[in-house]
Amino acid sequence: MKNFGLKNASADLGQLGLEQSGNVYWNFSPAELIERTIQSGEGTLADNGALVIKTGEFTGRAPEDRFIVEDDSTRGSIDWGKVNIRFSTEKFEALYGKVCAYLQGQDLFVRDAYVCADEQYRLSLRVVAQKPWSALFCYNMFMRPTEAEILSAEPEWTILCAPDFKANPAVDGTRSPNFVVVNFTRRIVLIGGTGYTGEM
Repeated sequence: MKNFGLKNASADLGQLGLEQSGNVYWNFSPAELIERTIQSGEGTLADNGALVIKTGEFTGRAPEDRFIVEDDSTRGSIDWGKVNIRFSTEKFEALYGKVCAYLQGQDLFVRDAYVCADEQYRLSLRVVAQKPWSALFCYNMFMRPTEAEILSAEPEWTILCAPDFKANPAVDGTRSPNFVVVNFTRRIVLIGGTGYTGEM
């Protein structure tokens, strides 16, 4: 594994179960991410200079494929139902392990960011993405830390995004190959089977 770009010296994807990834590109600039997307043949530039991506089957959110892990921290505090669908801890751990195994040896694109401008409520996050254009979306979507903040980053939440990984609903407990699973205890959002970046 080789690391490129601006990263915290203590940042380690091995803590996420990604000990044997390929190259890891940390906090790359938009220009670098666009270049890698075009080089990979996964995007083109429009006449106005905007990057164009074909996200595949999903061109919007799939709310029936979003789940929340039910455990002691969420069991009594979530309004469970059609919108907030239960997902077991055991199924989450198994699916998470499959996604991590799938990503072993692949290049990954990491973005450190935070949400909420008010420091009282701000949450730091780290996005680990299979695709450079997913990291680019996060550059645009989330608030950008300073270089000093990146160097001392301790993410409170992690988004792991693997668009090319497809779940097996009969085994993995999802409704379809596409899924978003939110684990409030582990503070992980696990995304697979969809290239639609708005899921992040």
